[in-house]
Amino acid sequence: MSDTTWNLEVVTQRLILRPQQPSDYEAWYAGFAGRLPSQHKYDEGQVDLSECDFQWFCNLCQHHQKRALQDKDYIFGVFLRETNRHLGNVDLSTIRREENQWANLGYGIHNQYQRQGFGTEAVRAAIIAGFEHLNYHRIEAAINLDNDRSIALAKRVGMKKECMRSGFFYENEQWVDHLIYVALPADFELAEKPPVDVIESLSQRIASRE
Repeated sequence: MSDTTWNLEVVTQRLILRPQQPSDYEAWYAGFAGRLPSQHKYDEGQVDLSECDFQWFCNLCQHHQKRALQDKDYIFGVFLRETNRHLGNVDLSTIRREENQWANLGYGIHNQYQRQGFGTEAVRAAIIAGFEHLNYHRIEAAINLDNDRSIALAKRVGMKKECMRSGFFYENEQWVDHLIYVALPADFELAEKPPVDVIESLSQRIASRE
């Protein structure tokens, strides 16, 4: 990876959130390979890794970098600080910049590491990083009405239920309603900032290193 890549790192009490790099392949693979069978309706469970060799993972890392440098998606690998174990991922996807500075939040912890508070710790850290470093003003999570675990996590990190959007996502060959949970800087005692041109800011940062 060159020094012009997106390289935001967030450190918490137990975790490190950062972009995945080719050197993370073994840890990433072990995290997915160690998954248990699906534990509930919204747990993906075990996945097929037969095509996920090192080159495939390198391409994935480069794809994530490209998406971040285009201000489309910021995908954090979640790693345990003590051992560098790969615990899962958290992502922030830009919905609209300009006057909104609005992003969607996604999160997933491998099921062998669930119920240890890692998801709460990682998601809260990602939200704060989204406000402080990625200049979002509004971060929301769209959650299935019966996904009680995800709803509970959103509440624990300080997100607030805003509404239900009817027919919001197309899932399993049907349009499905979702609850919307929202975070704003004030909810985390952070100062509100005016909109910025994130692409221009990234370009300036890269240019300054050349």
